Amino acid sequence: MSEKSKRRWIEIANAEAVALMKALPAPVRDKLSKVSITFSGRPETNEVIEDGDEDNLLGLFIGIPFGEEGADSELSPEIRLFVENIRDEANGDETAFREEVRTTLLHEIGHYLGLDEDGLELRGL
Repeated sequence: MSEKSKRRWIEIANAEAVALMKALPAPVRDKLSKVSITFSGRPETNEVIEDGDEDNLLGLFIGIPFGEEGADSELSPEIRLFVENIRDEANGDETAFREEVRTTLLHEIGHYLGLDEDGLELRGL
């Protein structure tokens, strides 16, 4: 993927993330105020990824979930979206890509709010 194409997909992903965050209820937005959302192409090989995660990972929550933070917590919570993987999942279709960005972001927000994979699956995420 060219740098220009990669930037375009990141811009689309960022716009979707901003729109989703604005649409969330105020109490949820308040809980997410310390979470950074970042975009990269694909997971790095040296990145800490849990067992079962694969190279085609769409997103990743890093850090301590809401309500479990300690006074000595060094890691700021972060949600990483892997734009190239999301684009691949959407087969390069922009509408499907936007939907997948929203779904993936909601999934990772769920992890930050303390939901596990089973809890997310029950919610369609």
